[in-house]
Amino acid sequence: MSQSDPTTSTLSKTRHEQVLDTIDEVTNISSNLGIAHLTLEDQELDGRTMVVRGKEVVNFGSCSYLSLEKHPKLIEGVVDAVKRYGSQFSSSRAYASVTLYEEAERLMEEIFDRPALLAPTVTLGHMSNIPTLVGDRDAVILDLQVHACVQTSAQLVKARGVHVEVIRHNRMDILEERILELKDKFDKIWYMADGVYSMYGDFLPINELYDLLDKYPQLQLYVDDAHGTGWAGKNGAGYVLSQKPFHERLYLVAGLAKSFAACGGVLVFPDERLKRRVRNCGGTFIFSGPIQPPMLGAIIASAKLHLSNEIKFYQQELQKRIDYFVETCKSLKLPLIGESNSPIFFIGVGRPGVGYNMVTRIMNKGFYINLSVFPSVPYKNTGLRIPLTVNHTFEDIYNLLQVIADQLPYALKDNDSSMEDIYKAFKI
Repeated sequence: MSQSDPTTSTLSKTRHEQVLDTIDEVTNISSNLGIAHLTLEDQELDGRTMVVRGKEVVNFGSCSYLSLEKHPKLIEGVVDAVKRYGSQFSSSRAYASVTLYEEAERLMEEIFDRPALLAPTVTLGHMSNIPTLVGDRDAVILDLQVHACVQTSAQLVKARGVHVEVIRHNRMDILEERILELKDKFDKIWYMADGVYSMYGDFLPINELYDLLDKYPQLQLYVDDAHGTGWAGKNGAGYVLSQKPFHERLYLVAGLAKSFAACGGVLVFPDERLKRRVRNCGGTFIFSGPIQPPMLGAIIASAKLHLSNEIKFYQQELQKRIDYFVETCKSLKLPLIGESNSPIFFIGVGRPGVGYNMVTRIMNKGFYINLSVFPSVPYKNTGLRIPLTVNHTFEDIYNLLQVIADQLPYALKDNDSSMEDIYKAFKI
């Protein structure tokens, strides 16, 4: 087939194929520049730095917000569990579970004060939860920025013929308009959103949502609070429960692979009947493998830590760093997008080329950060995604932000861009 054959042209490709080509191109550029698909060269990690391509850099790419991954109690929990139960227990939970599961779920129910079920990952939890909870006569409304794992799981019910739609991010006025339009056509209306959004670190407008829950009995609130678990709320119960008590129509999914320094997801239900329903009928609980004993040991140890007063120290230390980051960004006049009180920050740069240029410059100065580029964000909304952890020193934070302030004018000039272009792209 010749190059001139129309079947090989860009115009002949489907939209899906064009999107895949763009993602592939963006990823290849990032990989070739040494800012993605990295393999660490460290023989041991300290949580603060890492070695990439022979160079030690301060790691500003970790979501282990409380820096518990090397806490002696968690390591002891892993070692004890693997000694007693081995590296794995290879059975579906539909047949059998090691006793560690029972203890871990009991501790989760103590943290969340509601029936809780452990899933091997947050994604697998959603894939059991959503198809089981959402009925054929229900409607699903997705926030535009809800995590990809929720969007993917919603496609499972859409394939059954369930009405699924997307609305603009955090627009409660639009949500109410859609509720009024749909309430006479469907049994339940599910709004699915994040507690803390993973790109800009902004929050779910929980107060407004609770008002809507009280106003419209059909509304069900389904929240992925994976990025809010641990660092926020009493006993690390997360951002949502730090703001409001558990609502009778709230379905909460917490994450254990970030602040909690373990693995898996926690499905939290309004009552025992719904927990049993998902445990018995959720596809991934029947056909997928379990959380393995070493990580169950870590979950138990981390849960006990969160239920103790010790967790308050880590939460307070992180909060100090969050406050300092915001203050320093303001003093350096950096284009911080979606300023919030979470440990996730996003400094806008606009065009992807500026982003590649900036991350390369920042790496050369001894810092690793995440580049957020399409498809994580719209193509012209590229930015520097910077999560904070307790392992970061105040000096680390200042030095990183000073490097960004120093290098951004050069990266903009290299790509014929400007601060005005950034402001325009992000509607600042």
